[in-house]
Amino acid sequence: MNAPSRTTASAPEHLTGYDLLRNPRLNKGTSFTQTERRALGLEGLLPPAVLSTELQVARRHDEISSLDDDLQKYLVLSDLQARNETLYYAVLMSDPAAYMPIVYTPTVGEACQKFGHIFRQPRGIYLPISARGRVKELLSNWPDKDVRFLVVTDGERILGLGDLGAGGMGIPIGKLSLCTACAGVPPQNCLPVVLDVGTNNQALLDDPLYLGLRQGRVRGDEYMAFVEEFVAAVQQLYPKCCIQWEDFGNINAVPILERYRNEICTFNDDIQGTAGVALAGILASLRITKQKITDQRFLFLGAGSAATGIAELISQAMAGAGMDIDEARRRNALFDLNGLLVTSRKDVADFQRPFVQDRSPISTFLEAVRTLKPTGIIGVSGVPKLFTREVIETMAELNRRPIIFPYSNPTSRSEATAEEVYRWSDGRAIFASGSPFPPVELDGRKLVPNQGNNVYIFPAMAMAIFATEAKRVTEDMFLTAAQAIAEQVSEENLAAGLIYPPRERIFSASLHVAERVAARIFEQGLARVPQPDDVGALIRSSVYRPVYPV
Repeated sequence: MNAPSRTTASAPEHLTGYDLLRNPRLNKGTSFTQTERRALGLEGLLPPAVLSTELQVARRHDEISSLDDDLQKYLVLSDLQARNETLYYAVLMSDPAAYMPIVYTPTVGEACQKFGHIFRQPRGIYLPISARGRVKELLSNWPDKDVRFLVVTDGERILGLGDLGAGGMGIPIGKLSLCTACAGVPPQNCLPVVLDVGTNNQALLDDPLYLGLRQGRVRGDEYMAFVEEFVAAVQQLYPKCCIQWEDFGNINAVPILERYRNEICTFNDDIQGTAGVALAGILASLRITKQKITDQRFLFLGAGSAATGIAELISQAMAGAGMDIDEARRRNALFDLNGLLVTSRKDVADFQRPFVQDRSPISTFLEAVRTLKPTGIIGVSGVPKLFTREVIETMAELNRRPIIFPYSNPTSRSEATAEEVYRWSDGRAIFASGSPFPPVELDGRKLVPNQGNNVYIFPAMAMAIFATEAKRVTEDMFLTAAQAIAEQVSEENLAAGLIYPPRERIFSASLHVAERVAARIFEQGLARVPQPDDVGALIRSSVYRPVYPV
């Protein structure tokens, strides 16, 4: 069954004149024709010239490219989104590689830090814990009633920046913009949400411009009851909605995912999305090293939910290649501020236990590299510069092509820069970071750093879920997504050291991943719509295009 192509809705007859120009979903700005201007009471309210969408995009591009400050570019785009949604997405989709770092990481991190100081107009739903018992009432104030994809944060662990409270709203807004720009998920079916349970960031509490609750974070049973009320309200109001959890602290991220993953359509992008993009990078890397997944050993710097999520998906991929699952998990070791996670430690959380090593304690990361001899190291610590020169040089001694992924976001939190990793490994490292780095010149070669950003995963996942109306999200769907990403890396890309599809091709790459994931959803019997003869046609017919209505 193919759904009709989704584009911007037509303007209702009763909305005219100034009100029409102030409706971001219906406003065409200078693209309103002379006939439309006469019929809709717009004459005199616009300059006389009628411009095509292409000229409007060019004008915005000229404006943005003339700015030196990325936060200013972010604000220009945010204002455009609030004024003319179709043009906003037309701009993003005209050059996704250029605009992704502005709309999302790394610029969104600064935007979240300064959220109260740059706030212009509200977007999304703010649910303070002070409204317990009324969450459904607040959610129902959202004007669009067919929400299919919802991104929610409680602002506790925003990227690698920590507790930003209500300022974390920038993350759901940015993520959903990319769901549309990179995979065509219709924006009218998306909803950004913040669960405001307070903040422990004293600087925010002391800031008169802070926009959230002025109280410490609520924990424990009261917190979980609030989350439970939120999930129940979403299910009642939006029964076809998928909930994507974003930037929750480890203390809550893992229990929330375990509580709901088998009951509703939901996933945690920091745990599962990060795992998918990491595995995709590893699978492509193995085409460069000519090795098998079962030959690999990985050491993680950071032992939180992101690390264990990646480690588990790698283990599942190893098991799929014939390895015993317990042996696969032993090949993924975790290292945190107290050292390597080993059996003698008393501070191991339940979600970390599958990856605990049965060996003597190791207190430094360099020693752990020398002892475990990993083929790859993955940084998800949120602490910069921990992949030291000695660590990188040791990895290069142990491996002809070491896999080195400093994944922490934003750029300021990366465990190492691209230039450091390339220089210290004599240009032999297979590198991927969470945020973008510029190309590196080394011995006459131009090395282009890979960005292992979740943008390769969550927009495609959102589109697959949207098109199939999936009932659940499974780990196997992330395995499928990782494989679908890796298979799009051409031999030419690999020869240039690239392990992800070029960001200029993110839209077509996302639709390919969405098609593969959607097919898996049908295979698992998790779709709410009948299975079509052509799953790709279903995906393509579901795509939003930034085209003004006629």
